[in-house]
Amino acid sequence: MSSNSQRYLVLISKIIFFYSVFYVIMKIIAVFTGAWAIPNLILSIPYLGFAIVGALMVKRNSYHWAYVIPGAILISIVRYYEKEWMLQLHEYFS
Repeated sequence: MSSNSQRYLVLISKIIFFYSVFYVIMKIIAVFTGAWAIPNLILSIPYLGFAIVGALMVKRNSYHWAYVIPGAILISIVRYYEKEWMLQLHEYFS
């Protein structure tokens, strides 16, 4: 793999890792400040998985495109549908 490609892989992997950690922390804070608990915690589960895998990748300094591609897709989809899914989950569990 070229040096440029490897640098992009490391950069994008770390961005997805930090975004996942940030997202989980923000959802937990939202629950403690009065937001709907179950929908927020359910929506943070995939990000928790990406944060754990990302932490292992950063610790081992071993990165792979199989983490970057699903991570980018997950972030895009959840950001687009988050409001709708939040309402649907709240109605389902209420």
